[in-house]
Amino acid sequence: MKIAVDDLSGPEIAAFLDAHVRQMREITPLESKHALDLDGLRRPEVTFWSATDEGRLVGCGAIKRLDGGHAELKSMRTDPALTRRGIASGLLGHIISEARALGLTRLSLETGAADFFAPARALYEKFGFEYCAPFADYAEDPSSAFMTRLL
Repeated sequence: MKIAVDDLSGPEIAAFLDAHVRQMREITPLESKHALDLDGLRRPEVTFWSATDEGRLVGCGAIKRLDGGHAELKSMRTDPALTRRGIASGLLGHIISEARALGLTRLSLETGAADFFAPARALYEKFGFEYCAPFADYAEDPSSAFMTRLL
């Protein structure tokens, strides 16, 4: 698997992210959907990575810098046809390493609280994320789970 910074200009990643946003809208109440669209991911405070395997897009993830030492994990997604193959673990490990290299000291995230998101929460727990209070501009929300870890 190859993981590289992506400028989000290709049609394949645009379609991949559109499917992500559409799926989140189906699962999560609109007021609780925090997935960024392409414009949100193209902001200067966001670094976005795509994961490919033999040229095929298999996953993605991003960090959004909140301040000098704190960033939020965003847009983690694995191709739904390829779950449970280590793609998310490889991508998350890479992003954590890159966050450290950028001098970040904390990485936080918001994910869903519904059963659908249980595998994602288990992955984050495996990588040392712990549940926390809402951070940045988030508020308490029964549809959201907030997690953080020190780097």
